[in-house]
Amino acid sequence: MRLLGLDVGSRTVGVACSDLLGWTAQGVEIIRINEDKEEFGLDRLGEIIKEKQPTGIVLGLPKNMNNTEGPRVEKSREYGKMVEDRFHLPTDFIDERLTTVQAERMLIDEADVSRKKRKKVIDKIAAEMILQNYLDAKGKLTRN
Repeated sequence: MRLLGLDVGSRTVGVACSDLLGWTAQGVEIIRINEDKEEFGLDRLGEIIKEKQPTGIVLGLPKNMNNTEGPRVEKSREYGKMVEDRFHLPTDFIDERLTTVQAERMLIDEADVSRKKRKKVIDKIAAEMILQNYLDAKGKLTRN
């Protein structure tokens, strides 16, 4: 079992992949997208799917701190539907509140990474955290 994790934003999609046993998540890359122009990076995502051969895809849901769902949650669900329809892989969602904040803190506190460099990797690390949280929680895609 191998899963992909996605951190979907309006300009980027961070991508992470689990190991074959579904124990650990590793960042893969950041795909540049443009929601306004309906450029969703699905061709590049398809290349990653072909290479990694995942059995499912996990997307983060950026819920509000009070657990309500705003417009970004709807955009993430729409992206998940596009991915599921195009690649015929099961998708699931996990609450991603604060993953980007955690990723940024980690890069500042532990690695002392400059703001410019953080911007280049933050979404990939957030995707890694989304996927790792899902693996640790034993989400439905991890059960055979």
